[in-house]
Amino acid sequence: MAVQILDRENFVEVVSRPGITLVDCCADWCAPCKVFSPIFRQAAEKHARHVFGTLDVQAEQEIAEKLEIKHIPTLLLYRDGLLLLHEPASLDAGHLDGIVEQAESLDMDQVRAAIARERERTGED
Repeated sequence: MAVQILDRENFVEVVSRPGITLVDCCADWCAPCKVFSPIFRQAAEKHARHVFGTLDVQAEQEIAEKLEIKHIPTLLLYRDGLLLLHEPASLDAGHLDGIVEQAESLDMDQVRAAIARERERTGED
């Protein structure tokens, strides 16, 4: 599957879908991003049942600020609309595959219950 370009028009819709969505937060001028980009594209082909997208943090500064992107590349992983990973790093293929496999194996009912317990503990809505 091709990597989708994410922007203010489609970002929320794409990451809110059921299933796993990975987002490569990057910029054209970033050398580490250029190294990570082909690894990310290969993972998108290997894990074609999941959604892979890129977010140009320079073009989409408002989204990048809301997501608190401080370093690029940064990998975001959403499952069923929940942000589960926010990792600033240029990962190798094996590490990226491992992240996808871990996300696939999660019991989302347990994840949602843990989030609810934490929100109750901290008084968050």
